[in-house]
Amino acid sequence: MRVLLVEDDPMIGEAIQGSLKDASFAADWVKNGQTALTTLATQHYDVVLLDLGLPGKDGMEVVRVVRERNNPIPVLIITARDGLDDRIRGLDSGADDYVLKPFEMSELLARIRAVVRRKGGTAAPLLSNGVLSLDPATREVSVQGKAALLLSNREYALLNALMIRPGAILSRADLEDRVYGWGEEVESNAIEYLIHALRKKLGADSIKNVRGMGWMVSKSA
Repeated sequence: MRVLLVEDDPMIGEAIQGSLKDASFAADWVKNGQTALTTLATQHYDVVLLDLGLPGKDGMEVVRVVRERNNPIPVLIITARDGLDDRIRGLDSGADDYVLKPFEMSELLARIRAVVRRKGGTAAPLLSNGVLSLDPATREVSVQGKAALLLSNREYALLNALMIRPGAILSRADLEDRVYGWGEEVESNAIEYLIHALRKKLGADSIKNVRGMGWMVSKSA
């Protein structure tokens, strides 16, 4: 899952980005509102973490422009502005959640998982296609109810990208976007290596190759 972090405070930004990467997210970090809008216009993301007190375009303006562009991406405002009016304005501007600083990173991660579930049209905490069941909170996967297996960060990131939309074919570029952030070196066979590792753990038919197009997990029967 790929996250865009918009935060101008270097200490906070570095800490959040590091925690996101530790939690298996591909996390890119920008420091002002205009760069955030430019980035969102050219790159796919699954969720935005947005500070309000940004140089140039304020976070409220960023949310407004994102929604005017009919971009349905989940937006979580993360801010120290705790006034009721600010919270109402943020949510009414199109944000999906409003998180006050300081916060526990575990809570922020849970809120990210929740808004992504809602975007996907499900309230269930597990991602499942009837064969595989993936728990985003623990990064564990089980096959047809058998004992759960713990995945590495990148194995989880790849499988999560496929499990969010069972039946959808994701290309190598699609998967690289969701597994690796800016500046991370991606070897030419990295995706194939991760898929091979997952198939060894989950079974040869767990991830299907669609020749010339990419990979998918089957829809629920």
